[in-house]
Amino acid sequence: MPTSRIITITWEVTASGGYETAWAELGGDALRARGRAVGTLPEPYWITYELVTGGGFVTRRLRVTAEDASGSRSLDLRHDVRGGWTADGERLDGLDGALDCDLGLCPLTNTMPVLRHGLHRAPGEREFLMAWVSVPDLAVRPSRQTYTHLGPRRVRYASGDFRSDLALDEDGFVVDYPRLARRLGSGAGGPSAR
Repeated sequence: MPTSRIITITWEVTASGGYETAWAELGGDALRARGRAVGTLPEPYWITYELVTGGGFVTRRLRVTAEDASGSRSLDLRHDVRGGWTADGERLDGLDGALDCDLGLCPLTNTMPVLRHGLHRAPGEREFLMAWVSVPDLAVRPSRQTYTHLGPRRVRYASGDFRSDLALDEDGFVVDYPRLARRLGSGAGGPSAR
């Protein structure tokens, strides 16, 4: 990854009654991240994930582990360069043409489509098909989503009947996602030298 920097972000995830921290490496037109989340709704759970994108912020791989009262489960979600998706090696139907994953209740995964199209900086509206991963069960489903530029660092997210106006930072990471999460800390999202 050319000239990358590590950005550490912690969110209070109000929708899950928990928190998430992500360590994101941003460089060129690619993103690598690892994160951990804890939720208490509808019941206590832990999530650990690793995300890798290729050029154009297109998802290449998302590995997730979830733990709750029923035990531990994992998911290895992969996107090939031809537009196909697999979960733990099994081909997934209904996702052809999707470029992004969307990990449920994870504000980090809103970043890729925003950065790819510069929607935090310039006018535009884009519709996407996403590989949506629900938590904590880690089921993968197709999800149609729309992102609309509202102004500098403001983007409207819509999926089905749900709408939320996101506040983003200069790098395209979520600062405030009403009804889902908000960033914590005065220096939140500041880059760390690498």
